[in-house]
Amino acid sequence: MEPITVIKDPAAAQLEKLGVKTWPTWSKEVSEFPWTYDGRETCYFLEGEVVVTPRGGSPVAMGKGDLVTFPAGMSCTWKILQPVRKHYRLE
Repeated sequence: MEPITVIKDPAAAQLEKLGVKTWPTWSKEVSEFPWTYDGRETCYFLEGEVVVTPRGGSPVAMGKGDLVTFPAGMSCTWKILQPVRKHYRLE
C-alpha cells in the first residue's frame, strides 16, 4: 500500500496547475471516525488540523495549507482536532 503523501505549503503555481480552486469542498467538525478510500483522493486543506492513522500504520498529521494524497483502498481512522474545510478530488 502506498503511503499518505503530505506536501506542506505547496507553491501557488502547483495548486493552480491542479485546479484546486475548482474542486468541491468538504467540511467536518471535531470528531473521530473510520474511513476507507475507494479511489485515490487528493485534497488541499483550507482550515483545520487532523491526524489520520492508516490501519496497521503510523499516524500522519496534516492541516491548513497542506496538499495531501490518500491511496486507493486505504482504511484509516480520521481524528479531527480542529474543524476541517478542504478542497478534494477523487480519482
